[in-house]
Amino acid sequence: MESKVSNYEKACIQWQEKFLQWDLEELRKKVPELKEEGEYLTLYHYARKYGIHKKKGTIEALEDSDPVSNTTKFNIYTLLGFATPGAALTNDWVPFEQLKNARPFGPAFQRGVIRAFALTFAGHGKELEEACIRLKGQKLRYADVGYQLDAFACMPLRFLFWEEDEEFDAQANILYDRSATDFIHVESTVSVASEGLYRLAQTAGIPVKGSTFQL
Repeated sequence: MESKVSNYEKACIQWQEKFLQWDLEELRKKVPELKEEGEYLTLYHYARKYGIHKKKGTIEALEDSDPVSNTTKFNIYTLLGFATPGAALTNDWVPFEQLKNARPFGPAFQRGVIRAFALTFAGHGKELEEACIRLKGQKLRYADVGYQLDAFACMPLRFLFWEEDEEFDAQANILYDRSATDFIHVESTVSVASEGLYRLAQTAGIPVKGSTFQL
């Protein structure tokens, strides 16, 4: 029986074809974190190294043999496709809904990312902190567990978690540098955060809970 190809797989195939038409020198100017290493342009997504094959346009993990998710591929391709030349970090940290054109996606983001983040790590603050450290996070002074992680070098996110207590359920939030939509399409800012949640959960050895957004 022929297997079905998801819309996201189709999108990644289309992006792969677009990549083959791009000027790689211009691409490296747009996304300075890209490094040329043999047959690949390389970059890190949540501390995992990936290579985009210069002649095939495929995306591969370069330091392990685990499969590369469609979410990861989509995030990398859309970063390369939408990054604005000369874009720069602002150090102005905002919740998802305050990003440019993000408000219509706010309810889905709260359900599929923020609530899932809180549910997943409720009672597991220690494991979350250890996972953040393993993913080379920078500790923040606020929240019970707060770390800044590099989704990409040009796109840091701040993952904030407050442990449950007798009065309140666990709470969470994710902050973006306001420049995020200068580097990637606003819809992809959702999948970038979702990938961060999955990487943290995988690193912590905890299953993701709740209704989530994952390609």
